Amino acid sequence: MTFNIKETIRKRRSVRTYDKRKIDADLRTEILDYADSLSNPLGPKVTFKLLDKAADPKGDKLGTYGIIKGAELYIGSKIQRAEHAPEALGYDFEKLVLFLTAKGLGTCWLGGTFNRGAFAEAMDVKDDEIFTIISPVGYIAGKMSLTEKIMRKGAGSDKRLPWDQLFFKDDFDTALTAEDAGDFAEALEMVRLAPSAVNRQPWRVLMKDGAWHFYQAGIKEDDAESVQMHRIDMGIALCHFHMAAIESGLDGEFIRKEPADVTTPQNTAYIISFVAS
Repeated sequence: MTFNIKETIRKRRSVRTYDKRKIDADLRTEILDYADSLSNPLGPKVTFKLLDKAADPKGDKLGTYGIIKGAELYIGSKIQRAEHAPEALGYDFEKLVLFLTAKGLGTCWLGGTFNRGAFAEAMDVKDDEIFTIISPVGYIAGKMSLTEKIMRKGAGSDKRLPWDQLFFKDDFDTALTAEDAGDFAEALEMVRLAPSAVNRQPWRVLMKDGAWHFYQAGIKEDDAESVQMHRIDMGIALCHFHMAAIESGLDGEFIRKEPADVTTPQNTAYIISFVAS
């Protein structure tokens, strides 16, 4: 299935309230086939699994602490531990989320609001694998629950930081404009629209020496789980950037080449660069 990436990114939202319609066997097969076909330019392949509460012997334990209403089907993901595994997980999972959005289905990234032990058991997670993310998947209910309305308002889900706080030119004191970005302006706008844990938007992008350098901001070294979640968020942003660039006919590759002579802001770390070809 092919779909319009930028249109789908703008359409996607976190869905926490689902109706009772079942996803039929054919569509489940299509979802799993698409998930299995995914690969990413950042790290290992991600393993996905559909988890059906009704079909699983321990389905009653697959809970989300009341955050999700009406969902009976979930997608779990795991990946081998490696240097860029969290970013790779975020990249591939978001690509799957966009596919599901294009199919008319709802999803919601969940990192800490689910019964991790029960889902990890259902996913058969090994010691050398990372398991941090699941998502419900289903048909969107006609109206949001009160819980969903409160959560969206509290998280500021519909708000995004402006360009001058996210994108920079040559150094972190000079804001990048859409005119400066040229052909990549739309790809950067897709980064700006990317979802993130509690809408932290941890990505910062520096245009320098013909490349796009991605940084993670807001790092708290004493909170390893938060750092990992934000690295997954970085993968989501990288997915948006890369897919939008490809859709616009812009080629390039991801490499590890941190730019020299750049003063990095406090609590900010270099992740990876995209070099246009």
